[in-house]
Amino acid sequence: MQTLKQKSYCAKPQDQKRQWYIIDASHKVLGRLSTELANVIRGKNKPTFTPHVDCGDFVVVTNAQNIKLTGKKWTDKMYYDHSKHVGGLKAQSAKAILQRNPRRLIYDAVKGMLPYNKLADQMIKKLKIYKGTEHPHQAQNPIELKLP
Repeated sequence: MQTLKQKSYCAKPQDQKRQWYIIDASHKVLGRLSTELANVIRGKNKPTFTPHVDCGDFVVVTNAQNIKLTGKKWTDKMYYDHSKHVGGLKAQSAKAILQRNPRRLIYDAVKGMLPYNKLADQMIKKLKIYKGTEHPHQAQNPIELKLP
């Protein structure tokens, strides 16, 4: 009697085909947008997803300055930086971060949703965030990403 052996697919890094997507972040909620971005960058939206291989796609995010936060997060959500010296803790609200560097809001949210390993450093490089509507990636012919 023969037993049937199932074969599971294991993606290889050299076989990955990268696609470019573009998304307009204006009037999108930060958390919901960043979960979708993390899934595309990681490759979880593909049937060939393999956890130990970077099989995700590139994402271009425009209009980062028009992102939304719900509730009182504009004033209550704090971002912390520490200089590694005594008394070197700096805290800024999300509203202050938006005025200074709106790209950081999306970057930090997506980076926190990626795995904490060396592979995440490769994945986060595929996220391109721009403050306004213009971006230098027209030559890649990005496809508009539809979010649910």
